Parts: sequence; structure tokens; C-alpha cells
Amino acid sequence: MMPDLSTRQALQGYIATPRLETPFHPRIAALSETHDWYTWAGYKAPHSVFDEELEYFAIRSTAALFDISPMVKYRIAGPDAQRYLNRLTLRDVAKHAVGRVQYTAWCDDHGHVLDDGTLFRLGPETFRLCCQERHLPWLLDSAIGFNVDVEEETARIAGLALQGPTSFAVLFRAGFEGIETLRPFQLAEFPHAGGSVTISRTGFTGDLGYELFLSADNALSLWDRLWAAGQLHGIRAIGYAALNRARIEAGFIVANADFMTAEATLRPDRARLPDEIGLDWLVDAEKVNFNGRRAILEARRKKTLKYILVGLDIEGNIPAEGAILYHRKMHEAGLVSAATWSPLAKRNIAIATLERPYGTDIVDDLWVEIYAARELRYQKIMTRARVVPRAFIKLDRRTANPPGLF
Repeated sequence: MMPDLSTRQALQGYIATPRLETPFHPRIAALSETHDWYTWAGYKAPHSVFDEELEYFAIRSTAALFDISPMVKYRIAGPDAQRYLNRLTLRDVAKHAVGRVQYTAWCDDHGHVLDDGTLFRLGPETFRLCCQERHLPWLLDSAIGFNVDVEEETARIAGLALQGPTSFAVLFRAGFEGIETLRPFQLAEFPHAGGSVTISRTGFTGDLGYELFLSADNALSLWDRLWAAGQLHGIRAIGYAALNRARIEAGFIVANADFMTAEATLRPDRARLPDEIGLDWLVDAEKVNFNGRRAILEARRKKTLKYILVGLDIEGNIPAEGAILYHRKMHEAGLVSAATWSPLAKRNIAIATLERPYGTDIVDDLWVEIYAARELRYQKIMTRARVVPRAFIKLDRRTANPPGLF
């Protein structure tokens, strides 16, 4: 049966609705040579800007600007904000000082990870939670009984990631006085355009870097300030492809790429406990209560964990994205979720999920099945893989105090 006129009009409107543009879009669009866009949380975002390879080397050699405005942002404030977040998240928020950033995650009552993200403590009773997916209904339901306000501020707050060895030099030249005192995972407010910008020494590249948040109304003036200051320091705008390579080198995971968030899973065996995706170190078992605590600790006690997320070193130079892992070339052991050839480490690296005991008790004789396109035909290559620690690279400049003026 054909839908009625109003339904057809609504569907046509939905299909015709363009992707949202971030406050920085005019500057990125003007620089774009590839016109290679993708959709991030409903926003138009660059997959690349001018050249994926050169954008990666901007991260590792100079300074790279990446628009993080589409990242979902929640403002959590009120007398019970700390108590509420302590119940919600895995880490002890009482130990989270004002002016600091905390990497954390949160679970459902079954202990399955709903998402991971960064928690900014802006004041004694004010926090900003940044994450990959939208969780407002869950956050509001979890707030029942707490004197706390939870609101999404994604559209109101613009965000930029400035990453790379000359990122500090760019901020210093741009006139952000006192930026040299900012330590890793610390944040501070700086004046800008009659208002302020929050700058944190954080990032998703494993390199020296910063993240900047301010009112969307002042976004373009911030971009112009950084761009002008960065001309002598090799500043470049980058897209997600370059950032993704850098985050794999750093061993960082992405929700709904390296693990499925509990709300997104269609099959019960796809959800993951923190210990199954390398987030066991986030769990503060000393906390009296938090969402999923009983299930997480019970799985540890009964040793019923089913999966493990690992780093892999793979022979050859063909990235193994989406490849299946085998033990002794016969028994299926797991799946590669992210892979790249690392120019910095000079290694073929990957992040993979293995089904225990593979990756724990059994780590020898692992093979990756790669299908490589050669002369218009796919060739199956069975290549050895070795379980190695994440991160794949460690850069002293990331944590140097004060950071170097490269």
C-alpha cells in the first residue's frame, strides 16, 4: 500500500536533508582539494583534505588541524554531578580534580560497554563528557534521583584538535600565554575574541597535541588565529584517514569499529565487557557501586571472559584490515578490526579481537588471511602474526614538560 501524502513528503524531506556543516566547514571546504567527505554523527566531515599520506606526515612532522566539532558533547552540572558520574562511569570521579581530563567508559547493567570517551572537569560541579555515540536518553534515565542537569551541547560548542610536534609552537606563537604550563590531561581557559577557549593537552594521535573547545560563534576567528600562527610551523588541515592511521599507531580503539557499543549490537554475543576490549585498567573495583560492577567482577571471579583485544605485528607490508586470524592455519581465532602500515614504526600493525584462549594462553602459530588485489585478481596470502603490546609507538614529546618548541 502506498504511504499517504504527508508520509511521502516527510520521507522526501528526510532523504533531501543535507548533512550538517560544522562551524569550521567554510575554512575546510576552501582548503579541500579532494572533496572527499563522509558523515560523522550527521555532520559533513573530511575523509581527506589534500592528500591522505601527506596529512599523516603533518601529524608526525609538523602540526595538523582536525575538526572534532561532530564529537558528541554533554554538559553535566549540579550538586550531584560528581556522585552521578561516579555511579555512571568505571573510574573514580572523586579522584578527578578540577582542570583535568579523564579517559573513561560506561556500561549497562550487564557490564557491557556502552561507549568510551573523555570527561573534562570544568569546575567543582561542572563536567563535559565527550564521546562517539549519542546517549542522551540513557544519561537522563541514569540521572533519576540525582540533583544534576544533563544536556547535549554538540551544536553549541565547536572543537578542534591541534596535533603534532609543532602544535605547542603554534599555540605559543598565537599568543596563548601560559600554554607552556599545561601538562598532559590538564585543561585551562584562555581568552579569545572577547570570550574564552578551553584548551586541553589531549588528543587521539599518541603525539604532542591539544584539543580546543569554544562557542560556535567564535569558531572561525579561532581557526584564523591558529592558521596565521602556524604558517611558519607547517600547519595543515587533515581528514579522518590520516588521523585513523595515527590512532592505530597509538593503539587507541574506536567505538563501533574496534568494538560494538552495547546499544548498537543486534546479536547478544557482540557486546563486550571492559576487560574484553583492553579497558580493564579503567575499572575501579574499590568503588561501592557503578553500572555493571557486579557483572564485571563476577566475570573476573568466574573467569568467564570470552574475548581479548590485542595488538598484532604482521609480516609483510599489506594492511590486514578486516582479515580473519587463524591458529595453525586451520582454527578460526579472531578478526582484525583496524590495520595499517606504520611509516613511523616501519611495521605492519593491526588491532584485533581474539576468542579466548587465543591471545591469552595461545599466542603462537597465529596466521592472518589477507586478500590482496594484484593485476585485477585477488590473491589469498596467509601471513604470520605476532601478539604485541599496544601502543605500537611511544613518543617522548607527547608527555614532555614543558613541550619542545620544534
